[in-house]
Amino acid sequence: MIHSYDPQKNICLLYNQGLMPYLEAHGWQRSLLTERIHDPSLDDVLILLEHPPVYTLGQGSNSDFLKFDIDKSQYDVHRVERGGEVTYHCPGQLVGYPILNLQRYRKDLHWYLRQLEEVIIRVLAIYGLQGERIPAFTGVWLQGRKVAAIGIKVSRWITMHGFALNVCPDMTGFERIVPCGISDKPVGSLAEWIPGITCQEVRFYIAQSFAEVFGVELVESQPQGFLRSE
Repeated sequence: MIHSYDPQKNICLLYNQGLMPYLEAHGWQRSLLTERIHDPSLDDVLILLEHPPVYTLGQGSNSDFLKFDIDKSQYDVHRVERGGEVTYHCPGQLVGYPILNLQRYRKDLHWYLRQLEEVIIRVLAIYGLQGERIPAFTGVWLQGRKVAAIGIKVSRWITMHGFALNVCPDMTGFERIVPCGISDKPVGSLAEWIPGITCQEVRFYIAQSFAEVFGVELVESQPQGFLRSE
């Protein structure tokens, strides 16, 4: 089947990347955001990647949720401008960073967060799993275990940061934090339900579900200019 261009849909560039250091990806997001603040007509972007092990703290998050001394830590830790508490990224966790101009969709942050959850819920449904929302929390749960964390930043209705889905990561890194500040709800990964699952296969379903939920035309692209500054 030939996938024809639909002029009724917004174009969203899909950047499928591999393992990328957190600060490099963060700088890339910021440059994409700045470009779109200056020129709102630029296409939306969805970045999919994995990070080496790293802890990130949201704006105003409580460092008490770290179970180690941040000043004497051998771990990679960064405080960034997204909402939410502390989270952990590592290989085997698929991270999505949508750079979307919400003026093309709906200028409503709660709506946007629910849409990101819906993307994950649809991916889980492909595997016959029923993802759930918990009122008052952001993210997606599977049988009481949190499998996807979401944290965003929006400037002039343009988004950055996004979602992280635990596909098949080494979960021990989560033991050093209170993930998302929620002490009574454990984290989980899809590999617990689907042995052998990989980020590579899940990328395809994330992209497919994202295109459906946001009604966009995804165009797989290679980033220009910014990458890579080793």
